[in-house]
Amino acid sequence: MATSCEKMKKIQGHPCFGGNHHKNGRMHLAVAPKCNIKCGYCTRRHDCANESRPGVTSRLLSPEEAIVGVREVMASPVTGPIIKVIGIAGPGDPLFNDETFETFQLVDREFPDLIKCMSTNGLLLPDKMPILKALGLHSLTVTLNTLDPVVGGKIYSYVHYQGTTYSGSEAGEILVRNQLEGIRQAAELGMTIKINTVLIPGVNDAQIPLISNKVKELGAFVMNIMPLIPQADFAHVEPPSAERLDALRRDNEKTIGQFKHCKQCRADAVGLIGENLQLTVATEG
Repeated sequence: MATSCEKMKKIQGHPCFGGNHHKNGRMHLAVAPKCNIKCGYCTRRHDCANESRPGVTSRLLSPEEAIVGVREVMASPVTGPIIKVIGIAGPGDPLFNDETFETFQLVDREFPDLIKCMSTNGLLLPDKMPILKALGLHSLTVTLNTLDPVVGGKIYSYVHYQGTTYSGSEAGEILVRNQLEGIRQAAELGMTIKINTVLIPGVNDAQIPLISNKVKELGAFVMNIMPLIPQADFAHVEPPSAERLDALRRDNEKTIGQFKHCKQCRADAVGLIGENLQLTVATEG
């Protein structure tokens, strides 16, 4: 893994981990369609050019199409100089799709200086950690919404793990256990870890300080408390106010650094944070 000096240099270039987000950009490759859990706040049924929402993509890419897109973006005089990070964040869970690893291998072969970043629900982290180590993954984002399996049962409709589908607190217990062990292992390997926590008012409010303390203890670098986007099973829940979010971030900043300029990006976002440039990849045929 990278030395501490190299690691800090990369962090400074990563807009989603506290780097200069006005200068440095990222490119998300939507190559991972399948997901192994069902979050109550997630829906991927809708897409429009002006929509910015996790899990949304205009089209899925194969690994071969993805590397073509990276070549085009890096060759552009507009985007090439600002793109520092290649991330895979969906639209499903990257660890549940072999295309994720194929894509990272292709990117590393042609663009070894780009930071490789992944966002995951963490269910398969302990199982896939040897692969991530071999890939030289630098940055890892884990969405961790609770430490309590009972609360997890309220947030997740089901968890599909090792051929079996679980629900309720049993699903929550498996997911939380694997998330925490995966975070521990990733920190041990020297990966830079960000924790995304979706604040669902009335459901996981009390979990926020518990999560911040636990992930700091395990070696996470920064935490991102995100507001609920009311949709799917939580369409009736009023999202937290900006004042409520700010207060939570201030309180938990005493424990772990807080990421405050997240725009809850699409799975195919390209450019600076807050930008959603449309990538058009030509297909052969």
